[in-house]
Amino acid sequence: MAKPQKILKVKETEIHLVKKDEQDYISLTDMVRPFGDESMIQNWMRNRDTIEFLGLWEQLHNPNFKPLEFEGFKNAAGSNRFFMSPKKWVEATRAVGIFSKSGRYGGGTYAHKDIAFEFGSWLSPEFKLYLITEFQRLKEEEYRTKQLEWNLQRTLAKINYRIHTDAIKDNLIPPRVSKSRMNYIYAVEADLLNVALFGKTAKEWREENPDKEGNIRDYAMLEQLVVLTNLESINAMLINQGLAQGERLSKLNELAIGQMKSLLANKNIKKLKTREGRS
Repeated sequence: MAKPQKILKVKETEIHLVKKDEQDYISLTDMVRPFGDESMIQNWMRNRDTIEFLGLWEQLHNPNFKPLEFEGFKNAAGSNRFFMSPKKWVEATRAVGIFSKSGRYGGGTYAHKDIAFEFGSWLSPEFKLYLITEFQRLKEEEYRTKQLEWNLQRTLAKINYRIHTDAIKDNLIPPRVSKSRMNYIYAVEADLLNVALFGKTAKEWREENPDKEGNIRDYAMLEQLVVLTNLESINAMLINQGLAQGERLSKLNELAIGQMKSLLANKNIKKLKTREGRS
């Protein structure tokens, strides 16, 4: 299911951009407005070169594409009697590169960005260049925002880690313990969270990933970093309550499973990651 994400502004023309199956689709309906009406989409799809391009794209990206139907269209394309529309193309070939979206705002025919750029070349090379420039600007903006959110989440995790280590120091480390022993206890408690969330210790992760730099947390998903932040706070509370490590691990693991399921299904988190409500 596609959802409105952004509006590109190309030479005073507003063009809707949506996400479908984590891919960017651009409104062809909006693209034709400076040049004519939607009949231009059908005219473009009557061309043999267009049918060949659409068929090749589907063969590369769509395992359910029907090649025999495509061959029939390709052989007939270019003749005066040949007619093609997005609906006919999709229904006959099971294509996924083009789809129609209903709605008063943002409704119309959408195409994967690769196809939309090809359509832009047919409309006007100049228009295509403006479209690509605006699309790239949007992607760069989304990347910068995502990096900012990622760094913010890691900062929160570090703050909670300090709370976590303070709880360990106050409750688990005996007086006058050696620094090496203190570091060992910190590492054990850090691994408690690693096992609860990732299902493995830092050492086990390093052994499984000898070619990677950093540690297991450096490769965590945004959702995992959110849960890690919560687990550090909760573990600090459980330590202060005097719960044994084994009991804490069991509780933390249950919490991690529940929170990950909730976050992965949460639409707001998905928007945060992709900036759909912007994401």
